[in-house]
Amino acid sequence: MSAKVVAFNDLPASDLLVDAVYLGGAANNAADDPLNKLMLCGNMGGFRKVGRKNETKYVVLYSSQSDRNWPDQLDLATGLFTYYGDNKTPGSHLHHTTRGGNRLLAGVFDCVHASPPRRSEVSPFFIFTKAPLYGTRAVQFRGLAAPGASGVAPTDDLVAVWKSFEGQRFQNYKALFTILKTPRVPRAWLADLQAGHAQSKSCPKEWRQWVDVGSYIPLAAEPAIEIRTREEQLPNNDLEREILATVYNYFKKNPTAFEVCAAALVQFQNPENYIIDEITRRSVDGGRDAIGRYRLGPSADPVTVDFALEAKCYRPELPGLAGAPTQVGVKETSRLISRLRHRQFGILVTTSYIGAQAYREIREDKHPVILLCGRDLAKLLIDKGYSSVDTVTQWLQQFPS
Repeated sequence: MSAKVVAFNDLPASDLLVDAVYLGGAANNAADDPLNKLMLCGNMGGFRKVGRKNETKYVVLYSSQSDRNWPDQLDLATGLFTYYGDNKTPGSHLHHTTRGGNRLLAGVFDCVHASPPRRSEVSPFFIFTKAPLYGTRAVQFRGLAAPGASGVAPTDDLVAVWKSFEGQRFQNYKALFTILKTPRVPRAWLADLQAGHAQSKSCPKEWRQWVDVGSYIPLAAEPAIEIRTREEQLPNNDLEREILATVYNYFKKNPTAFEVCAAALVQFQNPENYIIDEITRRSVDGGRDAIGRYRLGPSADPVTVDFALEAKCYRPELPGLAGAPTQVGVKETSRLISRLRHRQFGILVTTSYIGAQAYREIREDKHPVILLCGRDLAKLLIDKGYSSVDTVTQWLQQFPS
């Protein structure tokens, strides 16, 4: 289904519709920027604050989603948006950036975490991402966002992360926002915001509710199709392809060695609760390359659930890799399922993808099996800061190949 598209000349009078695409101009210069015309903001950068120096009416956050070192990410299933700040190169303090984006983030989250909270002092955030299929300047509106998220601790929604570049270390913010369940933002509210009337009659009820009581109503959109296609299981950009190829090439001559790496990648999902008890020997693994436990409940009195892990270092379908790609089929998945004991779940980790029939049987028969495919592995590594061939290669050195 194609997105609604708004022409450049119609931008000044347009409402904001979730997932609608707003086209750029044709003058072939900075005036083609659609956000400048649609949101009355600046025409450059990721942070685009509207308001005077010490006054913020609202903030536009724009992401190209193509920065390999700072991978902004929208999780459609949960409505959570991860956005990185604007201190992306060495040479400046965390808060001393040209556009002041990190200082703005610090002030906003201070208001959210204050006791009592000062949410009425927080300006709305409007999230846009690049829409390259519709032109070099086109943008897509992803939603109205509030800083933070339900159930996320104050120590986890704004985190200063370290990066290094050419031997120099520096910090940047990783911020978490909730896309609110607001399908349409009326043009009238933007005008009211500019006039300083955030709580006008045009204000969306989801924003008003967050300001009043701190209730997050996320725009969560569970996928309608439970079975991922081959394309959805494999990388969809150059960075993910490079990361996955690096992992596969490291283990391809000794695929069995991938088992330890697969266990580490599983733990990446939740290091505090995934416990690997044993990497089984190949001759006696019984269809399980590793066994472990997942911890549930309070740390003082947890309950654990056993799991079995199967790892398959198969050749993924990637440019530059010689030979035909290999999929995980029914034989492999059936082997894991048959070894699962009562009250156990399974995890299948592969550098390639799960064949359609095997995937369908697992989901339709409701087998408790988690599937981590090539794209999942690449995303896990990128999310943990291993966002280049060099950093991934260094991380892999801990595993004998």
